[in-house]
Amino acid sequence: MSRLEKTKNERGTMNWKPEIEELERRRALAREMGGPEKVERQHFFGKLTVRERINAMIDADSFHEVGEIAGRSEYAEDGELVAFRPSNFVFGMGEIDGRPAIVSGDDFTVRGGSADASIPAKRSHAEGLALEMKLPHVRLVDGMGGGGSVKTIEMAGRTYIPQLRGWEVVVRHLAVAPSVSLALGSVAGIGAARVCTAHYSVIVRDTAQMMIAGPALVEWAGGGVVPKEELGHARIHTSNGAIDDAVDSEEEAFERARRFLSYLPTNVDELPPRLPESERSDDPKRRDPELLDIVPRDPKRTYRMRDLLGRIVDRDSFFEIGRDWGKSIITGLARLDGWPIAIFAEDVNVYGGGWDADSCRKLSRLIDLAATFHLPLLHLEDCPGFLIGRESEHAATIRFGAQVLAALGQCPTPFCCVVIRKAFGVAGGANHKPGSYHFRYAWPSGDWGSLPIEGGIEVAYKAELAEADDYDAHLARIKERLNRVRSPFRSAEHFEIEEIIDPRDTRPILCRWAKLAAGSLTTGPQAFTYRP
Repeated sequence: MSRLEKTKNERGTMNWKPEIEELERRRALAREMGGPEKVERQHFFGKLTVRERINAMIDADSFHEVGEIAGRSEYAEDGELVAFRPSNFVFGMGEIDGRPAIVSGDDFTVRGGSADASIPAKRSHAEGLALEMKLPHVRLVDGMGGGGSVKTIEMAGRTYIPQLRGWEVVVRHLAVAPSVSLALGSVAGIGAARVCTAHYSVIVRDTAQMMIAGPALVEWAGGGVVPKEELGHARIHTSNGAIDDAVDSEEEAFERARRFLSYLPTNVDELPPRLPESERSDDPKRRDPELLDIVPRDPKRTYRMRDLLGRIVDRDSFFEIGRDWGKSIITGLARLDGWPIAIFAEDVNVYGGGWDADSCRKLSRLIDLAATFHLPLLHLEDCPGFLIGRESEHAATIRFGAQVLAALGQCPTPFCCVVIRKAFGVAGGANHKPGSYHFRYAWPSGDWGSLPIEGGIEVAYKAELAEADDYDAHLARIKERLNRVRSPFRSAEHFEIEEIIDPRDTRPILCRWAKLAAGSLTTGPQAFTYRP
């Protein structure tokens, strides 16, 4: 006779209190996770447990767990539960800044998050609920992410052929609601794929790594002895674009996730939320006098584009994404009078702002994000064109540049460009969205053309210069002649640039644009949706 049956007999009751007591006992066992020693080990390595992470990620007292008592059990002959190992995957519904979301996480204290202790249906159910309920999904990844280990073979009594069952749900969710993945430990295999298949990803610098395979498998495959830090440290994957950003602590990772989500709607059937009036403290009519002097008159001198950008958008609203890769283009989210936007700008301190292969890849992702979640797109342009030279050609820069321009043309949301200084060549053409009517402005410092005068003059005037008695003097006269007609005011006369503005008026103009843009936005999925 089981303990449950004995309890019923002793009490002589027909109510369900014994089952409720058994339920609470099993819940308590599940909350012990891998046991005190494994929990202590998790803390020793500077990591929180999965339940601590979930509590830190969501609003207080808002978590409702699903499948809490799922796990591996052992029973005595009389049916009594004698041992229980909880599933190493925890998920449920919670609120993040008052909005609903699915939050899931690996429990590394139970078999390192591998398939040996997982209940595959839990992970599939979490992904499926996020998709069908059209909710944001925050993944707290630590370990194999449900992938198998060699021990799985013995436990199953067979090997298995890899199948990505349910992966289509993960991918479909990208077109429906925001997805965030945080790498919080040593992440490998399918866990690494889960980190990358998101709209935004973060890794903790000193306590997390991301790898296709760990050191043991790398050594077996002939790759030598390579520490996990050399395979998957944050500096590697944030410089190659596999992960968007790195932070110093798990708490900072949770904060980054919350802030990213604050710019986006709950799903594609909603519009991005404007900041409440009580939280909008920056005057939309603010004119910053520093903008008048920020761009040097000497075209060879640089300036800080992030400083310029920060003076135009709402104070402290710029949320940069991917700072450590594709560095010649700055990408991120921001607000104008509380309205969320996606924004990009060239960093003239990196390749002069020239577009290279990595910066094009990064920019394509931002444009896809804007298209998916109905974010107006702003370009603050100072672009000398694509990066040129042998390395640029070998990196297929023009291929990735063509992808950016295609993504820009396919993006259905309102576009605006302010030409700060340079706009040259094919890449410089991104001051305009193909097939679209939109607002476009230029500062008096604007300088544009199919290529810079300084770079093409000696080719264009080769024959004339060859006949000159004094090559240098004649070259100087040609430059003077050309410079007289390169003024942006000449372009404005022909309506080739719609408006030239006082730099100090940039913020008021853009805040007005953001309001107009918000009124023209439509909801729903896009024909061409987000690519991981």
